[in-house]
Amino acid sequence: MTETGKSRIWVLADDRAGNVNQAIGVAEAMACPFERIDIAYGVAARLPNFVRQASLLGVSARSREKLCAPWPDLVIAAGRRTAPVARWIKKQSGGKTRICQIMRPDGGEREFDLIAVPAHDGVNPAQNVLTIPGAPHRISETRLVLEGKAWRSRFEGMPQPRIALIIGGSSKKTQFSAAMAREVTEIAIGAARQMQGSLLVTTSRRTGQENESLIADLLEQADVPFHLHGWNSADENPYFGYLALADILIVTGDSVSMCSEACAAHGGVYIYAPQGIAAPRHRRLHETLFNRGYARLLVSNEVAGTAHLPVKLENFSHPSLQPARTVAQRCLELIGEAG
Repeated sequence: MTETGKSRIWVLADDRAGNVNQAIGVAEAMACPFERIDIAYGVAARLPNFVRQASLLGVSARSREKLCAPWPDLVIAAGRRTAPVARWIKKQSGGKTRICQIMRPDGGEREFDLIAVPAHDGVNPAQNVLTIPGAPHRISETRLVLEGKAWRSRFEGMPQPRIALIIGGSSKKTQFSAAMAREVTEIAIGAARQMQGSLLVTTSRRTGQENESLIADLLEQADVPFHLHGWNSADENPYFGYLALADILIVTGDSVSMCSEACAAHGGVYIYAPQGIAAPRHRRLHETLFNRGYARLLVSNEVAGTAHLPVKLENFSHPSLQPARTVAQRCLELIGEAG
C-alpha cells in the first residue's frame, strides 16, 4: 500500500491497441488509481518466452527506465510480449507484486497470480486460471450513457431503428474478401430499407482500401440514410457513439474485441461469420456468445456470396457482456481491496 492508502497498480501497455484496451479495461473496472507504463520493444521481443523468461530482454532502453522501485502491488498486462516484463517486476519486488496476465503468457504460467483467458481458448483449468466469455474491454454501462449523450444530437436526424455496421478485415490467417464486404453491406442496407431505419457504418485498419471503396459506393447508391466513418477519416471517431445509440449491431466475426464490445452495448447483436473470415478460436467465441444469448448469427450460409438466408433483424434484449468486471474482482481480491 502507498502512503495515501491506495494500492499501486501498473498497466503495461505495448504497441498493440487491442492488448492495451483489455488491460486498461480491467484497471478501470477496479475503480482504483492506476499508472499506465508504455512498453516499446526491440527485435529480441520476437524471441519465444521460454527464452525471455522473467527478464527485460527485448524491451527498449527508454522503457526500462520507467520500470523501477517502488514496485506496484499489482501489474496488469495483456499479450505474450508483456508477460516476461510482468514476471521480471514480480521478481524485483521479492515476490510481493501480484501479476494478472490477460491471455496466455506462453511460459512461466505458475508465476502468475491470475491468468484471465477467454473460454474459447481452451486453456486447461488451474487454480490461477480464470476463464471469461470474450475479451475484456472498456465499454461499461456508464460509458455508454455518457457517449450516448455526447453523440445523440449529431445523429438526431437519423431515423430509427439505427443499425450499426462494424466492419473488421483480414488477418494473417483469415481473409475479408470483396464478396464478404459486398454481402454484409447489402444485408445491412436491405434491413435498413425494410425497417425504414438508417445505417451507422465504420471500417477498421484491416478492412483494406478496395473494400472501403466498395462499401462507400454501395452506401452512396442505396436509398437509405447512413453515416460512414472510414478508417482514414480525419473526423472524430464515432465508434463509441455507434455502440451507445444503435438499436441493432452487425459486426464481422474476425475480431474477438469487436464482438465482445458489441455485446456490451444495448442493441441486438448479429455476427457475420461466413467461412474464411474467422479462425477456429473465433468461431468458438461466436458459439459461446450465441449459446449464452449475447448475439445471434447473421446469415445461415457457410461461404460468402452463395445463396444465403439472412435472419430477420430485431432489437432483442441480452445481458451486457462485461468480462473486465469479472477479472477486476479477482484482482481486487489479490491485493486485498475487495469489499
